[in-house]
Amino acid sequence: MQDRNIDVLVIGAGPSGSVSSAYLNKLGYKVIVLEKMKFPRFVIGESLLPHCMDHLDAVGFLPAVKEHGFQIKNGAAFYKGEQQLNFFFNEQHTKGWTWTWQVKRADFDNILIKEAQKQGVEVHFECEVTSVNCSKEKQVVTYKDSSGKEFTIVAKYIIDASGYGRVLPRFFNLEESVQTPPRGAVFSHIHDTKRTAESGENIFIHSFNNNTAWIWAIPFSDKTTSVGIVSDKAYIEELAANNGENFLNHIRTFKDLKGRFSDERLVFEPRTVLGYAARAKQLFGDGYTLCGNSTEFLDPVFSSGVTLATGSGLMAAQLTHRQLSGEKVDWLREYEEVLRKGIDVFRSFVLGWYNGDVQRIFFASEIQDDFKRQICSVLAGYVWDESNPMVKKHKTAIKALAQVLEIKAKV
Repeated sequence: MQDRNIDVLVIGAGPSGSVSSAYLNKLGYKVIVLEKMKFPRFVIGESLLPHCMDHLDAVGFLPAVKEHGFQIKNGAAFYKGEQQLNFFFNEQHTKGWTWTWQVKRADFDNILIKEAQKQGVEVHFECEVTSVNCSKEKQVVTYKDSSGKEFTIVAKYIIDASGYGRVLPRFFNLEESVQTPPRGAVFSHIHDTKRTAESGENIFIHSFNNNTAWIWAIPFSDKTTSVGIVSDKAYIEELAANNGENFLNHIRTFKDLKGRFSDERLVFEPRTVLGYAARAKQLFGDGYTLCGNSTEFLDPVFSSGVTLATGSGLMAAQLTHRQLSGEKVDWLREYEEVLRKGIDVFRSFVLGWYNGDVQRIFFASEIQDDFKRQICSVLAGYVWDESNPMVKKHKTAIKALAQVLEIKAKV
């Protein structure tokens, strides 16, 4: 087949690919999206953050998502035994969205890419990229479709939004080791007929095993709930054994869940993800940039994945437009350093969760409203708002606040 010449090739049809392709399409660029999977397809990362609403709104996706009727999320609840702390997004430091959704990602991601198609984006599913050659002049990509036929695309620019597939990091040897201990997750969807007003409709996170493990419960609008356990690799493998029998027994008998799932049925057998943390040593190069999970994935504890994906996808598209318009773009300063700043804020909170500092703050006997609002804005995804001290001074603020609250508790 003859080479196809286009403006931008987007690899991956997840949230970052949908947002970036739709943004560029609206500006009149010829964009093609290549996706390895057939949609809809299952993926985790089901609890969104309010800041992603800004990104979805920028490309006109909100009406289609709203029409589906996903579960409204207006906060998050954290538990440790009898201790509890609720965050509500209408009580935050940053002026932004005060709610979002909890979504089954198969449906959510499919809505986004279908909306991009309605807007004029050309999308090809079940296509595997087989080679990539990038330069300042042109980017040549070959791929195979589901029948095994090979095609070539010549693009002016590539946005890698391939998520866990991490296409360009693999081709260009950009993978970098992560500093956090290897963790994993075992999870399923479960019927939730015992859901009560007290249990709420927001995400619940229960800490146990001396801060090393936690359970998520993410209610959906169809009266099912996503339930998963995150911990070190060995414990997750133990829970996942015997087709997840140990996992199911744990969530049925875990006392903090108060029997909510004691006799409920699973929607599907438990699934496992091990060693999920990943990082690219650089986020751009001649003719390409990475966004979404192609850049880095930290941990699911604060539900940062989709917001970082949509935010980086939008940012990458905006800078790609400027570059294709003839401007000189400083990708290091304007993209990589900016994106890394937001990721690093989440990193400080993730590390603080597992070393106990964040939990000492969350479960202190008393926390000032100002501090709680600042933390709430981080949990809402506004990790680039440097008017927030918990963003600007995240590397030191968490430990300092934890120490102050610990001292107060002893007085």
